[in-house]
Amino acid sequence: MSFHEILGYLAAFLTTASFLPQVYKSWKTKSTEGLSLTMYTVFFIGILCWLVYGIYLNSMPIILANTITGICAFILIVLKIRYK
Repeated sequence: MSFHEILGYLAAFLTTASFLPQVYKSWKTKSTEGLSLTMYTVFFIGILCWLVYGIYLNSMPIILANTITGICAFILIVLKIRYK
């Protein structure tokens, strides 16, 4: 595994892990008051674009990070709509 690939996996892990506390807090408290639906919707679309790009490049760090982050963003969007 090359340095670039290790760096990619590290970046993927850190950026993806940063979403987990927000998903957990929103799920647990059933409150999404401080979250912007517009921001997360645009973010989710961007994540889908990154995912397609990662698939095109066959880059596993990009694919994994954006799949997991996309799921987290989607969950936050659903919670935002549900707890509005």
